[in-house]
Amino acid sequence: MEFAGADPSVVKSIRQRYLLNEWLRAAGKHEPMPLLRDFHLDRIDDEMVDMMGYDAVGEGDGARFLITHQGARLATTYGNERIDPAERPRFLDEKVGPERYANVVDLYRACLRHRRPAYSISTVQDADGKEVSYERLLMPFGGGEAVQQIVGSFKSISIEGGFKISNLMGLRPKAEPVIQVRAIIDRTFVPAQAGPHSAGEVIDLD
Repeated sequence: MEFAGADPSVVKSIRQRYLLNEWLRAAGKHEPMPLLRDFHLDRIDDEMVDMMGYDAVGEGDGARFLITHQGARLATTYGNERIDPAERPRFLDEKVGPERYANVVDLYRACLRHRRPAYSISTVQDADGKEVSYERLLMPFGGGEAVQQIVGSFKSISIEGGFKISNLMGLRPKAEPVIQVRAIIDRTFVPAQAGPHSAGEVIDLD
């Protein structure tokens, strides 16, 4: 499946739409993409459990993604033990293993290549067979033309109601994701109703 160009309306999660709008606002002041220190957010503490931070190391298809922050809920989703990246630095491919990395690396490379937010929706089944939508939003940061950091937000939702998050994206037959949407946010429309967030705090993913 190719990556389609899209505006922010492609993003389903309200919280991810908020994150994306703030990225777009910051990028408007520092093109083509903002610096991480210029990314201001309100009420970020509740979101950190669903977020990842990475340093981009290298270029093109040879780039790797060094984890600087791992949300606690994401460790549960992938069936991993949460380890403080400051105590044990690891690259994403080492953390998730080659099979799962192969399923997600195209999104990260597209984010690097386009220097724009990349978004995907995959469907997967939980341990009880309920269908769950797994939404990824990757936002690039850096000076000049090079992506230096990526901040990711990851959300799970099911129209069937409550579901089991434990090992949802682990290596199980029912956890083989089916990609529904892959998009690059290449249009800068920011809805007026997003509201002002001038008093937000600076995100810290170190």
